[in-house]
Amino acid sequence: MDIHIDTIYPLTHPKPEDRPLYQIFLLGEPVEIVVDLVRYKTTSTSLLFLSPYQHLAWEKPVLQPVIQILFHGDFYCIEYHKKEVACNGLLFNNIYLQPFVNVPATLYEEIVYLVSKMKNELGSKAPFSASVLKAYLQLILALSSKVKKQQVGIDVPTDHAEMQLGGMFQQLLEEHFSTVRSVSFYAGKLNLSTDAFSRKIKRQLGKLPSVFIQERVILEAKKLLHLTYLSVKEIALRLHFDDEHYFSRYFKKYVGVSPSEFRATVGISIVATK
Repeated sequence: MDIHIDTIYPLTHPKPEDRPLYQIFLLGEPVEIVVDLVRYKTTSTSLLFLSPYQHLAWEKPVLQPVIQILFHGDFYCIEYHKKEVACNGLLFNNIYLQPFVNVPATLYEEIVYLVSKMKNELGSKAPFSASVLKAYLQLILALSSKVKKQQVGIDVPTDHAEMQLGGMFQQLLEEHFSTVRSVSFYAGKLNLSTDAFSRKIKRQLGKLPSVFIQERVILEAKKLLHLTYLSVKEIALRLHFDDEHYFSRYFKKYVGVSPSEFRATVGISIVATK
């Protein structure tokens, strides 16, 4: 079955995680982690959501064991364009939001209980087990999305001008990421010097604009590799790379595997259902 539940021990095995699967980590204590070279610090019990081939490293020793849910995209993520409880939205594959959600202790315990029910179901060969597991997984994602949406609504900058700047950059990036990867282009569109633009975006959104540009290109490449039968050459052309070899080097630099390897391990079988 394309879903697994493990217990890992970061204190004794603190190696970075890098898998071709969606991953959810149940974190029973505050942790400091690095995801795709960006440092984050949780403040309470929390859940961490990683997409295939995102890079995770434990910045400091984690004393408690960590529950990890792993599932293949074909198991649950029916399409990339569904919001909130799908594999794109508030939890997964959102380059503008932190990859975790802090949850109250009571909700955390409720989710731990749901995971225990999933583990029992995994050991069963009864009919409809897969459907039951998907229902539990959907409930965990829905509960997490509800909290994350509330937090996103609260956690906004107090400076209205900077809030507008971040929003305008995101809009510009969505319009131009496939054709323009220069920070100076976006800075110019917003009438700022490259240095001033980079400082403001880093202060508001937590990452440099160059990182957002790279992540948005890679995210689109992952979508096209996962959900279409376009060749690597066709994807390179769609994303305006000079040739497929340059695109392959770019992709492997940031993801760790080649586009062909990513497609082979993540899978594209769900395209056939559309």
